Amino acid sequence: MSHIAIDARIINSSTGRYVERLVHYLEKIDTTNTYTILVRQKDVDFYTPTNPNFTVRVADFADYSFAEQTGFLRLLNELNADLVHFCMPQQPILYRKLHVTTVHDLTLLKTYNSDKNWLVFRAKQLVGKMVFKVLCHTSAKIFVPTNFTKQELENFSYAATNKTILTYESADKLQAGKVEKYDHPFSEYLLYVGQQSDYKNLVRLAEAHQQMLKTRPQLGLILAGKVNASAQKNKALFEKRGYKNIVFTGFIPDEQRDWLYEHCAAYVFPSLMEGFGLPGLEAMRQGAPVVSSSATCLPEVYGDAAHYFDPLDTNDMQRAIEEVLTSKSLRRKLVKKGKAKLGDYSWERMARQTLAGYESALAEVAEAKK
Repeated sequence: MSHIAIDARIINSSTGRYVERLVHYLEKIDTTNTYTILVRQKDVDFYTPTNPNFTVRVADFADYSFAEQTGFLRLLNELNADLVHFCMPQQPILYRKLHVTTVHDLTLLKTYNSDKNWLVFRAKQLVGKMVFKVLCHTSAKIFVPTNFTKQELENFSYAATNKTILTYESADKLQAGKVEKYDHPFSEYLLYVGQQSDYKNLVRLAEAHQQMLKTRPQLGLILAGKVNASAQKNKALFEKRGYKNIVFTGFIPDEQRDWLYEHCAAYVFPSLMEGFGLPGLEAMRQGAPVVSSSATCLPEVYGDAAHYFDPLDTNDMQRAIEEVLTSKSLRRKLVKKGKAKLGDYSWERMARQTLAGYESALAEVAEAKK
């Protein structure tokens, strides 16, 4: 029996869906090891263990902060776990006991968000680059969600080679199939769900949508998600340009989000860079036809269950969306293939693969001590 600590400080976030599902299924499949789940103070009641081998402990340290490098390091050393799983790259770089890391993508190193202070963001990137370099050397195993991310990470650091373990993610109906109507003024609408950082490419999506209003004047564009700084920046830009028929929902519960998925004319994912692209799978699970960027990992994850466009070409984006809106047969094909594609992914399988990674890392240490 081993004591495993999971850094779940992001559990109540969009990327945190991965952490929540990992812990949820580890509780079901592992009755041998003991686990300490580390969360922020604000999330201490977000997750309640059902397996007696799982306990929650507060680790209220901000990402890429001095406190993370000192206070969190001290907490981990006191915890003295046999293995620590950092579910994001951010971690104390001086932690030298056995640990594994999940790298979802390399967007921090390869993108810039214009709503951020340039100097602060570049400084964070420099810190991030150092942390990535260190984790590639010190992590016993590195979990990645796609082969694309695996290749990117190994190109970034040779030290990651032979350490990476592919653990595809999935898309559950977390609210047991319940939906709740979201009121909107459109007869048909395009949907995007998620954050609105520059690399998500929402400005080009809005441009394509405005072009389509010339022939589809009632077509709406609904952007679902928290209206944070990047979303506010987009909203101000669209208002300045006089864009019409665009709704920013702000935070909405899963029940309303899934209703929007179920009733949209198409789910559009225009991103320039992803590590997995979970929203597209969520849309497929709710029966939405998916129109997607052809960038990075997205063709790997969606396969033939999405209709693709060049994300840098607004006209090509418009072309792909209009083809899906116009062709009932294409829509039916995408919905059918989307449902089938979901069979390729399983959160439980991801958790089992992760547990196997833990056991492999622990076994290698035990063997080295002989």
